[in-house]
Amino acid sequence: MIEVKNLTKCYGGRCAVDHLNFTLADGQIYGFLGPNGAGKSTTMNMITGYLAPTEGEVRINGINISDDPEKARRSIGYLPELPPLYKEMTVGEYLTFAAELKKIPAAERESQLRRAAALTHVEDVWPRLIKNLSKGYCQRVGLAQAILGFPPVLIFDEPTVGLDPKQIAEIRELIRTLSGQHTVILSSHILPEVQAVCDRLLIIHRGRLLADDTPAHLEASQGGQTLRFTVRGAAGTVQNILTATEGVTHYHLTQNGDLTEAQAEVEENSDPREAIFYALADARCPLLTMLRSENTLEQVFLKMTGDEKEEGAAR
Repeated sequence: MIEVKNLTKCYGGRCAVDHLNFTLADGQIYGFLGPNGAGKSTTMNMITGYLAPTEGEVRINGINISDDPEKARRSIGYLPELPPLYKEMTVGEYLTFAAELKKIPAAERESQLRRAAALTHVEDVWPRLIKNLSKGYCQRVGLAQAILGFPPVLIFDEPTVGLDPKQIAEIRELIRTLSGQHTVILSSHILPEVQAVCDRLLIIHRGRLLADDTPAHLEASQGGQTLRFTVRGAAGTVQNILTATEGVTHYHLTQNGDLTEAQAEVEENSDPREAIFYALADARCPLLTMLRSENTLEQVFLKMTGDEKEEGAAR
């Protein structure tokens, strides 16, 4: 179990991580989401003990990582965004060195190296220098290093960066197989990837925790739908209509010549399509297309982490 209490990191007058509190249960896969600069990597660096917090604490299986970092780190396998590779080594030399650093018993070392190599599919490049590998294979070697020792907590920061679609699918399957016996924290900007493998999602923005929930419940809790439509007419006219339409909560308009493209968020159990159609007709603004869709995880994420100042809000 991972317990994060009042975790804070400040640089000068800027607070990169702002009093985070959450608990991660054993055996589940957690997606760690947020826009660039949200504080994800800083938080993961504090969880792993690579960075000291300004305030608060992290406990790994009851051990405060600030009080006993060596003991706590034995429970963690970590792949940072930039894998810590020694490029003058071969893959085999590097992973053997990593196994020694992790103090894996000599009697178990060979079997663990073979298992980690098989899971990450680096057997074919075992004798090659890391500096001669593609970015995708370097990422795989970094994953193998994190998995070595098979610690109860695995933290992956953008683990599929640089991989092709087939390799991404393989890494997803690997992460799935690690659930149950390992607690996995996965940071990624690829929302379909996170949705496909994660049991729960943590969303942070500007260093603060916005959500801790399952992907399905996050989508359902936001409710509502999205309308996308194109109108021949001025954006100002469409804006006035949407502002006056019941059930429309927020909208975004783009003027392109004499066309206005609109995206409007709609309250749950509300269907203002007919009202919008007749209002546009009365304003002599022909409606060219309209599409309704349920809110997706991507839309929920963008709504939660969007700028505080909305581009358009209905009354």
